[in-house]
Amino acid sequence: MLTAEEKPVPAAGRAAPAPQRKRIPARRGRPGGGSRPRRSALLTALMTLPLLYSLMPLVWLAINSTKSRDQLFSTFGLWFGDDFALWDNITGVLTYNDGIYLRWLANTVLYVAIGAVGATLLAALAGYGLAKYDFPGRRAFLAVVVGAVAVPSTALAVPAFLLFGELGLTNTPLAVLIPLLVTPFGLFLLYSYANEAIPDEIIDAARVDGAGDFRIFFSIALRLLSPALVSIFLLEVVSAWNNYFLPLIMLNDPQWFPLTVGLNQWNAQANTADGEVITHLVITGSLLTIIPLVIVFITLQRFWQSGLAAGSTKG
Repeated sequence: MLTAEEKPVPAAGRAAPAPQRKRIPARRGRPGGGSRPRRSALLTALMTLPLLYSLMPLVWLAINSTKSRDQLFSTFGLWFGDDFALWDNITGVLTYNDGIYLRWLANTVLYVAIGAVGATLLAALAGYGLAKYDFPGRRAFLAVVVGAVAVPSTALAVPAFLLFGELGLTNTPLAVLIPLLVTPFGLFLLYSYANEAIPDEIIDAARVDGAGDFRIFFSIALRLLSPALVSIFLLEVVSAWNNYFLPLIMLNDPQWFPLTVGLNQWNAQANTADGEVITHLVITGSLLTIIPLVIVFITLQRFWQSGLAAGSTKG
C-alpha cells in the first residue's frame, strides 16, 4: 500500500478529479414528507363564497322562470311554486305583443354578428399593422390605444349620440353597429400577441416568394393569431349581446331594440297607468336571453383561456 508521500501526484496542467457526491433524491409533496398538500378548510370556504355569489342570481332566475305571475310574489324566491309554468311562460314571451321578442332577438343577433366579427377583424388588421410595420406616428398611435383602454364605453355614449345626431344616424342600426366596431382592448391584445406569435422571418420568406401584404395577413397571420382572435371574438360577443346603454339613448323605435332594452321596456310598463304587469315574462325572457351566451362561452372557453393568457404575457 502506498503511503501518503508515495501517492502519485497529478501531472502539471491536469486537474485532479473532483470527488463524486452521492445524489439524494428530492422529496415530493409537503416539506414534512407527505405525498399530498394539506387542504385548508378556511380557503375552501372563502372560495365558496364568491362561487355562491355568482351562481345565486342564475339559480334565482331559473327557479322563478317556472312560476306564474301570481306565484311569483306569493312563494319563496329560491324554491319552486305549486305549478310548473315554464312552458306557459316561454309561450307567453314568444307571443306577447305580436311576437316582438323574436324581433328583438333578431336585432341582437344582427348587432352581435356584424359588431363582433367586424370588431375582431379590424382589431386584427390594426394590431398586426402596429406590430409588424414601422411608420411615422406609430408610438403616438399606440399610446392613444393604451389610453383608450382605460376609458369606459359609457363615457363615450353621449358624445357619440351628439355626433350621430348631427349625421342623422340616430334611431338606425348604424348608430349601434359603428361604435361596436371599435375595441381598443382587442387591438392592444392582438398587437401584443402578434409581436411574438408572428416571426419576422416568416413574413420575409413570404415576400421573397412573391406574396403581397394582404395575402400574408389572410393566409399566414390570421392562422397564427387564431387563439387571440377567438378571445377577442368571444369578448365582443358578450359585450354586444349585453349592450344596453348605447342602444337605449340611440334608438326610439321598438322595432330596432335589442333584447336588453326591450326587456327593460317590458319591465317598466308596469309603472304606467294602463301598463300590464308581466314580470314573469321579463324573468323568463331574461333566462332565454342568457342561454345563447352560455352555449357560446362553453364552446369557445378553451380557446378563450389560451388566447387571453398568451396575449397577457407577451409583448
